Amino acid sequence: MSDDLFRYAKPFRVTDGKGFRLKSVDPGETLGLESKKRAEKLLAEGIARMVDQQEKLYAQDRWAVLLVFQAMDAAGKDGAIKHVMSGVNPQGCQVHSFKAPSAEELDHDYLWRASTRLPERGRIGIFNRSYYEEVLVVRVHPPILASQRLPPALVTKDIWKHRYEDINAFEHYLSRNGVAIRKFFLHLSKEEQKRRFLERLEEPEKNWKFSSADAKERARWDDYAEAYEQMIRYTSSEEAPWYVVPADHKWFSRLAVAAAVVETLESLKLAFPKVDGARKKELEAARTVLEGES
Repeated sequence: MSDDLFRYAKPFRVTDGKGFRLKSVDPGETLGLESKKRAEKLLAEGIARMVDQQEKLYAQDRWAVLLVFQAMDAAGKDGAIKHVMSGVNPQGCQVHSFKAPSAEELDHDYLWRASTRLPERGRIGIFNRSYYEEVLVVRVHPPILASQRLPPALVTKDIWKHRYEDINAFEHYLSRNGVAIRKFFLHLSKEEQKRRFLERLEEPEKNWKFSSADAKERARWDDYAEAYEQMIRYTSSEEAPWYVVPADHKWFSRLAVAAAVVETLESLKLAFPKVDGARKKELEAARTVLEGES
């Protein structure tokens, strides 16, 4: 398999968000790949490469990988995580879904609950939603900010700017400690979200996926779009880039995510630990004992 796989991720990578506009990325983009069958074949090949790299990541026990997923409702985060990570050894992968913070979590700084769930060395950690909710849903719904009981003097007009700075510093710190961070915004069009919502309402087996809150949040579409644009603009970096992945076609978004993950793992130059002379002697001694058994 050639590195043509990476062409499905690189165009959507944002390392410098200055001047970034969400409208510059077409949610229906497929980079000329029109065959779902071809995309699924490429995805399968990408997963095979990922499995190989993940085994080395686990054995080497030096790096950790953190994958952050953010999106509008119905953009396909759960499906992307399920399909892209389908072949990875569960022992080396940790998935956390962040819901509304608990009373205990509200008594800590907003990064606390995320920091307690960071992946260990040798493992891939996946955040289904994340600390970025603090500059998204909290920004769109001011009463949530009030519930965090911050000292009034700290809640100023610059609070979002300060949070971007805090998040950048947090990710910089993690990067310096061997955590490779990649962030994915699954970019769904408003029209496609409506289609998926109606599908959930019309098909009984999908009714459970729909909540009345989904429709209420949809009414704030423009507010969320602005919040996402600002988030990407101010928290993109070389060490923790955003991938703004077109999500109107699930088969394409899954391929793009897989390509980015494979590229990340392979960039770490992972390898199985080398056995030194002393260890080789131990292994030979063990072999002698085993072969000497009757």
